[in-house]
Amino acid sequence: MTIYESIKAAVPIRQAAEHYGLKVGRNGMACCPFHNDRHPSLKLNEDYFYCFGCGAKGDVIDFVAKLFDLGNYEAVQRLAADFGISTEPGQAVAAPLKSKHPHIRQFREDEMRCFRVLTDYLHLLEDWKVQYAPKAPEDKLDDRFVEACQMLDHIEYLADILTVGTLEERVSVVDGLVKEGKIAFLQDYVAHKKKEELYHEQRSSTEPIR
Repeated sequence: MTIYESIKAAVPIRQAAEHYGLKVGRNGMACCPFHNDRHPSLKLNEDYFYCFGCGAKGDVIDFVAKLFDLGNYEAVQRLAADFGISTEPGQAVAAPLKSKHPHIRQFREDEMRCFRVLTDYLHLLEDWKVQYAPKAPEDKLDDRFVEACQMLDHIEYLADILTVGTLEERVSVVDGLVKEGKIAFLQDYVAHKKKEELYHEQRSSTEPIR
């Protein structure tokens, strides 16, 4: 049995989904994390998932790969680390560990929130770095271009830790972002900047051409 088969046999898709912060109803339905889903359209069966809204489907490895933007091998490693499953050849496959920590569900929710906010900010910075780059050496630097140059590497680093870091590393990052209020500030900041961008786009599209 390969490690891929071992992971799929050991970790039910619903358990993985709940582990990573999804709220699943008794009927196995949840709001899909892969599109803007206001009403539960993601069906979680024991060994596969399917979204009636966006069409996403697959097994537990596909789910984690898509959720964290990983390759299948990295997704297997993430599942093995989070559920206490050995990836060493010849080692017995352990049953998924159920944490006795009373705050583990809250941590998963905080982790997913941090990941979403960091990813949103990262995409914004990537757009700014291209859109507001100076056209000539003598051009005055746009503040958004400067911010993108200053912040991209750091935000990318934090997002990478939440994607492929160890549990201890992820706990440290999440605690630092949540307890100090940084993620709440960043969430509001990104939402405000997106509204500004949208307003300017709409305004420029309605201005008469001179």
